[in-house]
Amino acid sequence: MLERLSALAWSWPTVGLFLLAGGYFSVKTGWFQIFGLRIWWRCTVGQLRGGGGSGLSPLQTLSTALAATIGTGSVAGVAVALTFGGPGALFWMWVSAVLAMMTGWAEKALSVALRRRTAEGWEGGPSYWLRLAGHPLLARLFALCTVPCSFGMGNLVQSNSMAQALEGAGGIPPLCTGLIAALLVGLALAGGLGRLGKICEILVPVMALGYLGGGLWVICAHGEAIPRALASVFEGALGREAVLGGGAAAALQYGLARGVCTNEAGLGSTALVHCASGNDDPAQEGMWGIFEVFCSTLVVCTVTALAILTSGVSETEPVTGVLLTAAAFSTVMGDWGGGFVAVCLTLFGFSTLLGWSWYGESGVRSLTGGRGIKVYRLLFLALIVLGSVLELRPVWQLSDIFNALMAWPSLISLLLWRREVLRIFPAQT
Repeated sequence: MLERLSALAWSWPTVGLFLLAGGYFSVKTGWFQIFGLRIWWRCTVGQLRGGGGSGLSPLQTLSTALAATIGTGSVAGVAVALTFGGPGALFWMWVSAVLAMMTGWAEKALSVALRRRTAEGWEGGPSYWLRLAGHPLLARLFALCTVPCSFGMGNLVQSNSMAQALEGAGGIPPLCTGLIAALLVGLALAGGLGRLGKICEILVPVMALGYLGGGLWVICAHGEAIPRALASVFEGALGREAVLGGGAAAALQYGLARGVCTNEAGLGSTALVHCASGNDDPAQEGMWGIFEVFCSTLVVCTVTALAILTSGVSETEPVTGVLLTAAAFSTVMGDWGGGFVAVCLTLFGFSTLLGWSWYGESGVRSLTGGRGIKVYRLLFLALIVLGSVLELRPVWQLSDIFNALMAWPSLISLLLWRREVLRIFPAQT
């Protein structure tokens, strides 16, 4: 049932809506994500040391958003996509990422252009935009979908992958991993968004650079296999045999679903944290949306996929998820490979738990006005423990279903405010 629902959730209507939104903003901005690379790179990486004013600093905002996007989807999710969608899934991750860069720009720009300060802090994001546009039912639908999405992709997937990685590398019981993770997340949640931003500011750069260094080591060690790996990616997505045999369709489904899981552009989730940014320039804030997709999908996911494909473990190892990624790293690092991936994945997963817990709380606040936050937190912590002992594939299928449900109202809100988004754009060109 979950497999059928997942396939239905990521059928052509959902895929088409993602491509429509990304394609629309890409064409209308003259493919700025490609031709304006020098501009958005200077406005992001070049501004990391800036202050945050009355809100989060640029590094804290970026780190909190990346904490939720560079999660286990970039490590275990890519392996799942390659297993069930073939190497061609990576091609569709690239396609979705290029288009999603401008969807991400539109989300972040609108998150600053349309926001208001409340007693609890800044309010913004798709739910707020939809209410302003006169669509209260869609606004409530987005908020309603944010909560189960935080339980799926933001919780069960993360704790499940963390538990698998630590059990495979060090024999740590999954239940033990779930209990400790729940305790640490609970302590972090007690400090609110400010504490989350400070934790992620330290955690995210370290984990990302460490993982990328290890992945590039694996790819370089199997350098002679890079041409073959890249050829398999294009053949799996566009080759005649793949198209006629149905492999291309599977590659498209899993590639787009995993791409969204890794960069979240179009879900509207990261707009919930960017609206708390101390930056008052919507155009400049939008640049972070481009950079986040570039970093999470075009860089981190590509490194994971090429490490698996060049090492050849996808053809020899009867495993998937984080165990497949660990097997790829072990071809170079030996017995240390599994431990290295386990540590990286634990940091990835923990940071994602922190980011998505905030997104889920935002959904609860939008629905109830702040009532029920304590109940939500307790349920979120309980699901961390539950996710650590569940089976892998149903967890990912649940995550895909929740993602699709959350994406519809979010993408509709962007298209409803498309003229406002495009009025923002000329300011930074």
